[in-house]
Formats: sequence, C-alpha cells, structure tokens
Amino acid sequence: MKIVFMGTPDFAVPSLKALYEAGHEVQAVFCQPDKPKGRGMKLVAPPVKAFAIEKDIPVYQPNSLKNGGEKFIKVLENLAPECIVVAAYGKILPKSVLDIPKFGCVNVHGSLLPKYRGAGPIQWAVLNDEKTTGITTMLMGEGLDTGDMLLKSETEIGENETAAELFDRLADMGAELIVETLEKLEKGEITPVPQNEDEASYAPMLTKELSPIDFTKTAREVHKQICGLSDWPCATTLINGKRVKVYHSEIVEGNSDKPAGTVVKAKDLTVACGEGLVRFTEIQAEGSKRMPTADYLRGKPIAEGTVLGK
Repeated sequence: MKIVFMGTPDFAVPSLKALYEAGHEVQAVFCQPDKPKGRGMKLVAPPVKAFAIEKDIPVYQPNSLKNGGEKFIKVLENLAPECIVVAAYGKILPKSVLDIPKFGCVNVHGSLLPKYRGAGPIQWAVLNDEKTTGITTMLMGEGLDTGDMLLKSETEIGENETAAELFDRLADMGAELIVETLEKLEKGEITPVPQNEDEASYAPMLTKELSPIDFTKTAREVHKQICGLSDWPCATTLINGKRVKVYHSEIVEGNSDKPAGTVVKAKDLTVACGEGLVRFTEIQAEGSKRMPTADYLRGKPIAEGTVLGK
C-alpha cells in the first residue's frame, strides 16, 4: 500500500519501521520541525526524521497543516497516498487532509479508546492505577481521538511499571497492530466501530504542577504518581531542603505512626504516607546524576526521622 507516515517522537518509530519492513511504499514522512535542545540549544531532529533519512524517505516538517500549510497539502494531494498513518504526530489534521487517502487516515493511539483520548493516555493510565491499557487503531475524524475504532490490543500494567517503560512496550505493540490493521483494511476485513461517548475520558498533557509528592495520600497513590510521571516531568520532593526527582519506587508492607513524609527506614529510604509505606528505589538529587537510591545513600546518608517535602 502507498502510505504517508505522520509522527514525531520515539513512540512513532517502531510503527514506521514495521510498515517499512512489511513492504509498504512509504512515500513520505511528516513530522514536527527540529527543536533546540541541551545547554547549547542545538537543533535536534525528531526520532522519526532520523529513521526516514536513514531509509532515504522524503521528510516534510510543516509548522502547521491548517494555517499556512497549503503547499504541504498540495504535496499530499500529488502523492495521493492510499492511507495516511498517524502516530503521535502532535499536529491537528484538517478535513482537506483527512479526505485525501482512499483508506482514510489511521491513527495509532496509546489507550483502549474511548478511554484516555488526548495527549497523555499512557501516563494517565498509570497515574490512575489502571490495571490494563493497550493500543487502538482508529479512523481519524475532525474531533480529538473521536473516530471509529478499527483494532485493539490489550496489555496488563505492571505493579512497578513506569509510564516510560509502558511507553516503550506500547510503541512495539502499536507497530504490530498497525501492520495488521492495514492488511485487514486493504482486504476489507475490518468493520469500523463507533466509540461510546458515555465511556470517553480525556488525558491532558502532563505539567510540572503534577510533580510535588503529597505524602498525606496513600502509599499506592504516591507510588502510582511516581510511576506515572517517570521519566517526565518526574515526581519530586525535598530532602533537607534540596529538590529530588523520584523515578522508581515500590510499596512496602506495613504502616507507621510517624507523620506523613517521615523517613522511617534510612538505609533504603522508606517513607511514611497517609496510609502505608513507600520506598524510593531510583532518584536524582539537584546537581547530581540519576542513580539507584542505594548508591545515593552511600555518599549522602539521610537520617531516620527526616521529614521530606520541607
């Protein structure tokens, strides 16, 4: 099938790679413009662009396909793809683009729709302590992730699995599902299913306002906050007045009569919560590298009874 692929971050690369290796004719890749990164603010190409260049696939990087994107829409019309595949592109597609391909625009979405429409479906599934999540392929419409569903693939979320880890797993699952979806679409073996609006929920983009840990919550809520915000923007707390990012944690059996936020076991940084105990297993202190908590404590021990967040 002749396809145009639209995607930008790491999540999209496995899908592009799978389609390329499955023998589809990838006519072009559309991704967001290069962005400045690092201390030197050097322009860095999105991961999807890097793969496309490696495979000699033409790359287009419009700022928008709605405002001032007419020349890029003309490119799409001239290419006349049979399908446009979209995976974490990060741009809204106007109706003039949605109407171009014979088989429509097919989106690879990181949730079991209609739950968790929007920009942060993977993270919010973890934050909300969902037991399962998955990938949905869907026909794109003009609404936000509201189009008819094509295929789904479901998976359990691990007890200590972070959003970053789940992100990678779902990216690979999405790659398998999009290949299957295009094969069945071409053969007429899929009947699109409308989403049930009564079951819909929204997963907004994450912000740093979500980061500070409130230890008066239960250990499970704190743990899922840490898992859901790893690797960005990261759950944070203060240790002796210094900000610390927490990347990994685990729930510890038992309880404590100490105030919420108190370090009750100094040798492995076990902390009292409003209900239950949580242990930090990977952290990053200000001005330091990300590391296992045990390594950090060898150099900077924390006294039992220290209250975090102050």
